Parts: sequence; structure tokens; C-alpha cells
Amino acid sequence: MRNNLREAVIFAGETMASRDIQNERSDNKFILTRVGVTDVKKPVRVRRPDRATTLTVDLDVFVDLPSSMKGSHMSRNLEAIGEIVDSSVRQPVAGLEDLSLMICRKLLERHEYASYSEARASAYYFLEKETPLGTKSLERFKLVARAEARSGEQPGTKKSIGVEVVGMTTCPCAMETISGSTSGLKVEQAITHNQRNKTFVMMDVPEGMTVEADDLVHIVERSMSSPTYEILKREDEAELVRRAHSNPRFVEDVVRGVLAHILEEFKDLPDWVQVQVKSESEESIHKHNAFAERVTTLGELRG
Repeated sequence: MRNNLREAVIFAGETMASRDIQNERSDNKFILTRVGVTDVKKPVRVRRPDRATTLTVDLDVFVDLPSSMKGSHMSRNLEAIGEIVDSSVRQPVAGLEDLSLMICRKLLERHEYASYSEARASAYYFLEKETPLGTKSLERFKLVARAEARSGEQPGTKKSIGVEVVGMTTCPCAMETISGSTSGLKVEQAITHNQRNKTFVMMDVPEGMTVEADDLVHIVERSMSSPTYEILKREDEAELVRRAHSNPRFVEDVVRGVLAHILEEFKDLPDWVQVQVKSESEESIHKHNAFAERVTTLGELRG
């Protein structure tokens, strides 16, 4: 009897070990749009036309889940990420948007039950900039990318690249009020309150074409009252404030300025390319922030 009991225990253990709970039917028949893993950190080697660098990248990856399955095979997500990222050490990727698309395709290979995959990537990188008086400084910017892939009746892929830039805006409304009520004070000498501005821009990237993140950073900084810098000596501080106050901007002005510069810079991109621009100014005299956004296509902007 002891042998029979032992065999029963062993058999039960083997049954539990080989049971694939994810493949069991769910309690209800709801499809899930995204199931996956977030905040995966990996080193990625990226090569651009003028330089190569290693970025510490945060990755979020997802697939859809059919109603017939209880759960997704999460380990396959990490396997797909590892396979693509490891190969980037030997063969650098062209950009985070390309890395994201490669991961999306690998996800669909490994999750045979999925019809949709999505990957999001973000990392900080540095550009050499010059302060108002010409001092060179390495400044930090956030690089973001997104890609998706679909299989089945309507297969296709899509990838996007974007940046998040921190700068400065000065309030035109307060400046106008003060200059109008102060006799003999020139507009360019008028005082107003300052705001730390954070602007995000993301664009689709058609296959065979490129959108340089550096160009997007330049576009955003041109649309603000002024860029900001990590290190400023007194003379630089004074010049930066003078320039910012001679170029007051509402948060709405920043978004519209970015859109206008994108039209000038990317004339060769097709009309279907989607553009998202959002800007938020952290108010210095209010307890709330100011926000503006536009999601559109190049075709709509050109029209």
C-alpha cells in the first residue's frame, strides 16, 4: 500500500509539473488587448550616421490574448527581448524604433496565439549644446520609441520615434499687462514669470526613411522661449533670461511652433504619418500647470 501511495504522489507531482495553466480556458470569454511585461532594463548598442553609443533602455512589451486562453506565456517576452538585444551587441541597431519593431516581430513568432504585438522603448541620451555665450555643455534628453505588428487578415507594422525636451517658457500675458501699466518700460525689458516647460513629440517613421531624434530636439528647443542648461555662469544666466523674455510663449505657442517646424523639416514624409505633440508648462505663480496637445497627420497639417 505504501508503494501504491508513493506512486500516486509521484504521478500527481508529474501531472502538476507538466500542467500548462496558461493554455486552459479562462473563466469568461473576454479578449485582452495587451498582456505583457514592463520596466525591463537592457543595454542596447545603437549606431547613428555620425556616432555609435550604448543606451540603457527601458522596455515594455505586450501581445493580445484571445478569449480561449487563461494567461499569456510571460517568459517568452523576456526571451524575445534577450534574443534581439543580445544581437545588438554584435550588430548595433539603427535606432530604438527599429529595435522595437524587431521585438514586435519576434513576439508574434513566439506567441503563436497572438495577432498583435507592441513594444515601447525609452532611454536618456546626451547631446553637446552651447549655452547662450558659447560654453559647451552635454545636455540630457529623453528618447522614446514605439512599434506594433499585426498578423492575420490585416498584417502590417508601424514604428514611431520621439523625444521629450525640458526647456523654458515665459508668460506673454503677464508681460503685456506689466508693460502696459508701467510707463517708459520697453516690451523687451518687461518682466514676467517663468515656467519650466516639458514638451513631447512623436512621429511615425515609414519603412526605408529616417527621422533623427536630434532634429526633433532642435525643433522643440526652437519652439520654446529658451532651452535650459545644466551649468550656467552668471553672464550666461543673464543672457538666457534676456533671450527668454524677448521671446514669450504660451504653451499653445510651443505646440504650434513644433508643428510648423515639422512641416518645414519633413517635406518628404507621406501624408499618413501621424504626429503627436504635447507640451506642459509648470506654472510659477499658480498651483496648476498649463497644457496643450495636438494629435494629427502630416496630411491634415498640410491641408
